[in-house]
Amino acid sequence: MKVSGKPPDRLPARYGLAALGFYDSTLPAFLLVHFRSVSTFTKDKKELPPMEGLPDNLRGLLELALAVPEESDTALETDKESAIDKLGRVTLDLFGKVQAFLEFAGLTVLSLARFCTGRGRFRSADFWMILQQCGAEALPIVALISFLIGLILAFVGNVQLTHFGANLYVADLVGIAMVREMGVVMTAIIMSGRTGAAFAAHIGSMKANEEIDALRTFGFNPFDFLVLPRLLALVLMMPLLTIYADAIGILGGMLVGSFVGIPAELYWNETLASLDMTNSSLGVIKSVFFGATIAMSGCMMGMQAGKSSAAVGEATTQAVVASITAIVVLDSAFAAIFTLLEI
Repeated sequence: MKVSGKPPDRLPARYGLAALGFYDSTLPAFLLVHFRSVSTFTKDKKELPPMEGLPDNLRGLLELALAVPEESDTALETDKESAIDKLGRVTLDLFGKVQAFLEFAGLTVLSLARFCTGRGRFRSADFWMILQQCGAEALPIVALISFLIGLILAFVGNVQLTHFGANLYVADLVGIAMVREMGVVMTAIIMSGRTGAAFAAHIGSMKANEEIDALRTFGFNPFDFLVLPRLLALVLMMPLLTIYADAIGILGGMLVGSFVGIPAELYWNETLASLDMTNSSLGVIKSVFFGATIAMSGCMMGMQAGKSSAAVGEATTQAVVASITAIVVLDSAFAAIFTLLEI
């Protein structure tokens, strides 16, 4: 028998179950919740509700269940969370996350200070391996995305500038857009999904296998041994990857320019004329901060992951989301600063 719908607000005097063939546990569960929800019964626990018409076995089962008082922690929560409660919970969660990030950033700065003073220790072989993973192994995907971004910018710019007979300025558009924004931002997003997630998965797996606890037992600082080499490697590689992405993106725009009738030499000269040292250095400067943010987000999520495979997957996802969000926020802040400085 399947029971559905909202129960009535009062108890009946008699139950008509003549046509009842068979029933499962849904019926006694429904009746038990109904009995306990009616105010006339909850006020006086000693008086049983009317059960006339119910089968003897079902009546006996309900009498046994009602003889035991309901535990408060097993009752169903029917009250909905108010808007104020929800706002407070979200605010406290956000405050906790910001506090955890600031604490992790402080520990990372202390680890970097120990490294600068010669007291930080990590394996040089691990550092060079991470450096290769962050640099040389990331070149193909960075080249592909940057080349496509250059193509898209050139196509869109050419469609609009052709109406004014100024399609030569496609070179200016692609060059400035790549070195100021698109090159560094796209590289940072790629490294967030590729390297930041790898950092979180690796460190999270080590925590699940209690390898981080083993490091502490042997006297190694996990920040010096795990976080510091990844931070240094990504901070060193991000400017180089950004310059590489800028060059590939400009070449992609040059390819489109050759298709629309702009000679390669003329396109290149116009690009050099539009770029100066200030524009060319803005993206490289931002890449250092983006690299540090990606490394810290990935390592922090890995260090805070639970000790299960599911927790490692959640930490990896959170690392990617946190990295990309931080990149967008930082880029917006840099844009505002550069605007105020008229750069």
